[in-house]
Amino acid sequence: MYDDNNIFAKIIRKEIPCKLVYEDEKVLFFNDINPKATIHILGVPKNSVINLREFITNSDKDTVKYFFDKTLEVIRNFGLDKAGYRLITNDGKNGNQEIPHFHIHILGGENLGGLR
Repeated sequence: MYDDNNIFAKIIRKEIPCKLVYEDEKVLFFNDINPKATIHILGVPKNSVINLREFITNSDKDTVKYFFDKTLEVIRNFGLDKAGYRLITNDGKNGNQEIPHFHIHILGGENLGGLR
């Protein structure tokens, strides 16, 4: 069950500030407060979904496509499409998901080496 008090829900509602990268009525992209790379951006859809599986299952195709189209736009805006990037989503306990709201990590701006 979705928890409306998770930190991303609070960021979406503007109860907690963030360093905004892009926002519209459907999505929010912002800088991670604990970056793991030179560029570390978090992307969240504004609908109440816990993980990727729930996002895909409970959202219509246009919403899913829109989220990933905006992800690609952010990637291009930071020039990551030229040098490369890593896109990560964590799911569940074994996937080390810390916040129960579907989100992606966009990492780049440096050689990311092997998996961390």
